Amino acid sequence: MMNQVILVGRLANDIEVKEAENGRNKTYITLAVPRSYKNAEGIYETDFVDCILWDSIAQNTAEYCNKGDVIGVKGRLQTRNIEKEDGSKVKVMEVIAEKVTFLSSKKNNE
Repeated sequence: MMNQVILVGRLANDIEVKEAENGRNKTYITLAVPRSYKNAEGIYETDFVDCILWDSIAQNTAEYCNKGDVIGVKGRLQTRNIEKEDGSKVKVMEVIAEKVTFLSSKKNNE
């Protein structure tokens, strides 16, 4: 069995790389991925997928990409439990990026 996902979408946020507790560079991005079909109202909906980028992938993406740019992300799905402020726990699913491809810049399209 294999855990692999490939997504193409627009960066929904600006990128800020931070140093994680283990000393590695890390950033979180949200990828806005349009669905390939219309809903009952005739509208294409968009899914917002959280991704984690590490080390050189995080650095390069932050250096060359901005909010609104189209990128491709190849990675794997990962789930983890988060404890909220009220003490309840929720499970989140994220993509751990193994490769990011820069496809088009919002600046070039304007």
